[in-house]
Amino acid sequence: MDITWLGHGCFRIRGRNASAATDPFPPALGVKLPRLDVDLVTISHGHPNHSYLDAVGKEAHVVDGPGEYEVRGITVTGLPSFHDTLGGVERGRNTIYLIEVDDVRVCHLGDLGHRLDDSTIETIGTVDVLLVPVGGANSLGAGMAAEVVRAIEPRWVVPMHFRTPGFKAELEGVETFLKEMGVAEAVPQAKLVAQASASGGEGETKVFLMEPKGQ
Repeated sequence: MDITWLGHGCFRIRGRNASAATDPFPPALGVKLPRLDVDLVTISHGHPNHSYLDAVGKEAHVVDGPGEYEVRGITVTGLPSFHDTLGGVERGRNTIYLIEVDDVRVCHLGDLGHRLDDSTIETIGTVDVLLVPVGGANSLGAGMAAEVVRAIEPRWVVPMHFRTPGFKAELEGVETFLKEMGVAEAVPQAKLVAQASASGGEGETKVFLMEPKGQ
């Protein structure tokens, strides 16, 4: 399977037989999404910058909250969380998604705004690719994002939801997160290609910086 970052919290995940997208955003954010003709789309919360379904093909199955789902061989588990550190009092709820495609387990944290407790970490379990917000403002900043990464211990971590050219969101850049993760230099890549791990996800976490491919 392969993963492409389209910007902000939006990724396209393509497997052998099906595809998914996460948190589609509107043109008002400054960058226009390409048409997302996918089998399913996950929505972490109802903010327009994460739930713009006009960019998604009408055949897509929409997943917008906690629960267990399966669409064309893609399994999705939504876990409840919050958009702030006060149990949702300030910004409401957020859904973390575990998306399994071709035996590769992807975790999209949405606009998570707090550290994860031991119970949630245990429920998340083994993660091949962790998609984590790092730009602060209404979600995790660099320091807390690095803490969450170390708690989950994925094979790869892909930072998202940070300041990039063309986007109007008021976010911090990715540099502080890279420093928190001990990465001196990272060259953005167009696509992450992942296969199921025979080692059960053990080993040092690799930071994979992607370039947004929205139009």
